[in-house]
Amino acid sequence: MGGRGREGGGASAATGARPLRRDAELNRQRIVRAGREVFAVRGLQATLNDVAHHAGLGVGTVYRKFADKGALAEAVFAEELAEIAAWARDALAEEEAFDALADFLARALERAAHNRGLRELMRQGALEDSGLARVRAEIGQHCERLLVRAGAQGALREGVTGADLAPIAAMIDAVMALPEERPSDLWRRYLAIVLDGLRAHPGQPPLPRAGDGG
Repeated sequence: MGGRGREGGGASAATGARPLRRDAELNRQRIVRAGREVFAVRGLQATLNDVAHHAGLGVGTVYRKFADKGALAEAVFAEELAEIAAWARDALAEEEAFDALADFLARALERAAHNRGLRELMRQGALEDSGLARVRAEIGQHCERLLVRAGAQGALREGVTGADLAPIAAMIDAVMALPEERPSDLWRRYLAIVLDGLRAHPGQPPLPRAGDGG
């Protein structure tokens, strides 16, 4: 009889463990969903406390699931950033490098238009200690390769380099952040203007060198 009692207790403990694991996974999903919403609106300056408040959970619950903000950001953005990196890799296979770069930038910026956190991650490399840094670096490398090929094909304005991409992204980000009625449409206008400035045209004057003060 003693043996049967022990078996019954073990079954009861196992049954009780399943709801605990299920609750833990539901809490994790709730935190990731809250992180996605908070980072999209407030950017990566938001804290784990902000996420906990938005999720309606205690701060301790969030810290038990994610040791720091970088770990949560990775859970929120890893898949999205990997997809953007795949778009950049696909662009390398296109014959016309400048057009491929322009299409990639429009596609990536469209994805980021309503997500401040994603824009910050792509533009300034916030949370560089997270695993997202590797994917961000990969995207930058693909874009630089496209620039080199576009230059070799004579489609890129002389003097444009990979170092120009981050400031360009910052300019578009500033347009996206304007308090307009439909900023997600407005950025397209300025991206078109920037791209026209990057494209090679007959008789273009040389670009000022980076660091020229005059």
